[in-house]
Amino acid sequence: MAPLLQSTQYLLILFCFFVFLSASLVAESRTLFYKWEVKYEIRSPDCFKKLTITINGGSPGPTIYAHQGDNVIVELKNSLASENVAVHWHGIRQIGTPWSDGTEGVTQCPVLPGETFKYQFVVDRAGTYLYHAHYGMQRQDGLYGSIVVWLPEGQSEPFSYDHDRNLILTDWYHKSSHEHATGLATPDPGFQWVGEPDSLLIQGRGRFKCSLLGSSGLASATCNSSSPQCVAYPLTVVPGKTYRLRVSSLTSLSALSFQIESHTMTVVEADGHYVEPFQVNNLFIYSGETYSVLIKADQDPSRNYWATTNVVSRPRTTPPGLAIFNYYPNHRRKLPPTTPPAGPAWNDVAPRLAQSHAIKARQGFIHPPPKIADKVIVLLNTQNTVKGRRRWSLNNVSFNMPHTPYLIALKHNLLHTFSQAKPPTGYDFKNYDIFNPAPNQEATESDAIFRLEFKSTVDIILQNANMMSPNISDTHPWHLHGHDFWVLGYGEGKFDIYRDPSKYNLENPIMKNTVALHPYGWTALRFVADNPGVWAFHCHIDAHFFMGMGVVFEEGIDQVGNLPTSIMGCGESKRFLRP
Repeated sequence: MAPLLQSTQYLLILFCFFVFLSASLVAESRTLFYKWEVKYEIRSPDCFKKLTITINGGSPGPTIYAHQGDNVIVELKNSLASENVAVHWHGIRQIGTPWSDGTEGVTQCPVLPGETFKYQFVVDRAGTYLYHAHYGMQRQDGLYGSIVVWLPEGQSEPFSYDHDRNLILTDWYHKSSHEHATGLATPDPGFQWVGEPDSLLIQGRGRFKCSLLGSSGLASATCNSSSPQCVAYPLTVVPGKTYRLRVSSLTSLSALSFQIESHTMTVVEADGHYVEPFQVNNLFIYSGETYSVLIKADQDPSRNYWATTNVVSRPRTTPPGLAIFNYYPNHRRKLPPTTPPAGPAWNDVAPRLAQSHAIKARQGFIHPPPKIADKVIVLLNTQNTVKGRRRWSLNNVSFNMPHTPYLIALKHNLLHTFSQAKPPTGYDFKNYDIFNPAPNQEATESDAIFRLEFKSTVDIILQNANMMSPNISDTHPWHLHGHDFWVLGYGEGKFDIYRDPSKYNLENPIMKNTVALHPYGWTALRFVADNPGVWAFHCHIDAHFFMGMGVVFEEGIDQVGNLPTSIMGCGESKRFLRP
C-alpha cells in the first residue's frame, strides 16, 4: 500500500501545483471587458440644465478598476448624432499599443457617429489615472472618468489604510464646447475667450445659484436648485478609520485647491508614483494631475464637515465646489454647522511653488534618472496672434494638427502630409523679456514634430512668460503622453541654461506625467524616449491646446507593429481601408 500511497500523494501535490500555477497565470493575465455608449443627455450637474456627454448614462463615466498587468478592452460606441469622438487613457503609457492612446490627429482617426471602436491596452503600473475625451474640447462637456489600478494580489502598498475612495474635481460651463471653440477660432475683433467657469464640480456635482438667472418661467425651467442631480456629493467615512482618497483634476481651465475642513491630508502618491509623505491642509492640484492622500476620520463624529475646492491662479469669480465629508451614522445630506473654509488666496504663488518643491520620490521607490541628457529642448510659452487670430505658441510657433494622424503617416511613409521642418529647440534667451508682452506678437503656425533618437535622454525646459496683456502670466499644466518623466526642478524668473542645471534634483526626483508651469517661472523635466510611437505633449487647459499650445514627439517608429485598420479612415489613411 505504501507505494500506492506515495503515488497518490505525489499526484495530489502535482495537482495542487498546477492549480496554483493556473491561478497565478489567470491573476497575471486577466482581461477586463467594458462596453460603453457615448451619447448626449440633458443633465443638471450644478442644477442648470445642459446637454452633457455621458457614458452609459453617467458623467463622470464608469470607473475602471484593474490590477497591475491586467488587459483592458473598452468597446466604445459613438452615439453622438453629429460628432466624432476619441478617448485618451491619461497616464497609461500604452507600451506596445500606441494606437490605443486615443489622441485624435496623433494616434488615430476619430470615431465617427454610429461607429464602434475597440481600445485595448495593458495597465502596467499601479496607481491613479484618468480617461477623457481627446477630440475638440469635449472633455468640458462631461466625457471623463477615473482609472484605479491596484497592485497585483498579494503585494502591499508602503502605507496602510482601511478604505479606498475616489474623487474627480472639474470645472463646469453652461455654454457648450462648440460655442467656446467658435469664439476661440474667430479672428479679432470677434475673438471670445471662454471666461471663468460657472461652477466647480466634485465627483460630477456642484451648485449654481439659480437666482442669478432671475424669476422668469424660463429661468425656473432651466435651473432647478432642488434637482437631486446637484445635491452635494457625500463622502461617507467611519469614525477612527484611515482613508486613501484618490483626488484627481480634469478641469478645462482652472487650477484648484482642495481641502477637508478640520482634517490634515498626507500626500503619498502622485500620478502613479509613491511620494515621500508630507502633510498639507490645502492640496493644490492642476488639470491632469492625480494624487493619493491619507485622511484619518479623527474629528468630532457627531457632525459632518465640508470638503471644498476653490480656484487658484486666476481671479476667483467662480463659487467654491462643495461636498460633504459625512461621518457615519450622520445623514449623508446633513449640512455641517460651519461656513465652508475660504481656501488659500487665489494669487499667492508661494505655497503652490512650495508644494511643487515638496513632492519627492519615496525612499525605497526611487527610480534614478540618467545623469545627463542627449538633447535639450527649451519651450517658451507665449500668447500670440497668427493672421488676426489669437493663439498660444512655443518658441513663437503655434501647433496645428494635420488631417492624417502622425502615427499612420509616419508608419506608412506619408511624410508629405505634414511639415518636415525641424521645430525650434529654443528662443532668444539673452534678449527676450519674459516679464513684458512680446514686442512682436505675431507668430507662425506649423504641424512639424520633434523626431527623437530612440532611447535618447531628453530634457524639456518649460519657460513661462507674460501674456499679451501686461502683468499677467498664466499657470500651465503640461501633460506628456506615452511616458512618465522626472521632475528635475522649478524656478522663478528666466531659466539660465548655463547655471540652473546645476540645481537639478538628481537624487530623488518624483516621476509624473503632468506637471505645473508656474507664472513667470520655469519647470525642468527629463524623460527617456524608449516607447515606440508618436506622443503628444501639451498644455492640459482645453482652450490653450485648442489654440496651439502643444508639440508632438516621434520615437522608434520603425519598431511599431502593424497598425490596426480601425484607427484609419481620415486624411490620406482612407486608402488603407478595404471596401
